Amino acid sequence: MTDSAPLPFPHPKEWIAAIAPYVPGKAADASGRPVIKLSANENPLGTGAAARAAFAQASADLATYPDPGAALLRQAIAAQHGLDPARVIYGTGSDELLHIAASAYAGPGDEIIHVRYGFSVYEIAARRVGAVPVVAPDKDYGTDIDAILACVTGKTRVVFVANPNNPTGTYSSRAEITRLHAGLRPDILLVIDQAYAEYLEPEEEDGALALAESAPNVLVTRTFSKIHGLAAERIGWGYGSAPIIDALHRIRAPFNVTTAGQAAAAAAIADTAWVQASRAHNRVWRGYLCNEVAALGNFGLSYVPSSANFVLARFAGALTGQAAFEGLMAAGYAARWLPGQGLPDCLRITIGTEEQMRAVARLLREMATRA
Repeated sequence: MTDSAPLPFPHPKEWIAAIAPYVPGKAADASGRPVIKLSANENPLGTGAAARAAFAQASADLATYPDPGAALLRQAIAAQHGLDPARVIYGTGSDELLHIAASAYAGPGDEIIHVRYGFSVYEIAARRVGAVPVVAPDKDYGTDIDAILACVTGKTRVVFVANPNNPTGTYSSRAEITRLHAGLRPDILLVIDQAYAEYLEPEEEDGALALAESAPNVLVTRTFSKIHGLAAERIGWGYGSAPIIDALHRIRAPFNVTTAGQAAAAAAIADTAWVQASRAHNRVWRGYLCNEVAALGNFGLSYVPSSANFVLARFAGALTGQAAFEGLMAAGYAARWLPGQGLPDCLRITIGTEEQMRAVARLLREMATRA
């Protein structure tokens, strides 16, 4: 018998009620009119021909379940990166892997550290399991290794770090990632979220996969949603020690990657020419957008140096972040305004096509001049 009367309807756990739901980038304006979507960091070039052909061929069979072990996909990933296929895990986007990492290694009363201005899913993943999200201060919008290490307590169970970081685009070097890992207790899981790793130049390799190969407490996650152009299929993958992968398999959703998705992803990761072309396009037009924003410095505009496929533009003059967001939306372009992540004076702008980047630069110049 309880001391209080039962509630008249089911109530979620208090830590679930405390979650601020994830808000995706807008694809339409307030009236429902479709706009050009520069808010979700998708590949403006679309999907490579090899992946599209593999998807089409595998789509013929809709009646049977996909391979639950995703053998073809794991082997393709392992072959491309020189990994052990048995230690590759797959998920419904890398989001699922971030969530189950928190679920497997943390719970009520535990702490999960993530950086200020980090991916909003980290806090959701922590709260979802009743853990306490601990926010490490940033350093010029980027990851501050010393600040993360200073946040570690006896209750710390997981540390989330994105490299490059979303939504700021900042990058931590191999030396910094190595130092972070060396400063953590061996019972703390370090999750290195590499959703944008393919946009790095070869000399910027941060060594995370090598760490996951040798260290028992490192999980690396990646996605096919960005440079590979498979966001519609929601496919992510991860790599870690055998015990970590075993734990994650215990709680991942069964049949979590579709048959066609597995085939398309396997083809996509082998299509290095498409990755290189997408990286080259991004390099050119990211540089262009940065230069255009910098040219408006007299109007209070600036940007955070980015290693990803987006630029975080800052507005410190008469033209505000909100006004720029609304102005671009009125012209048919959706950027990502982030007041909910403590960035009300910023817009995250995905690198699009040449035409889109020239149009956005022109609109920003016109709005700044008018303001």
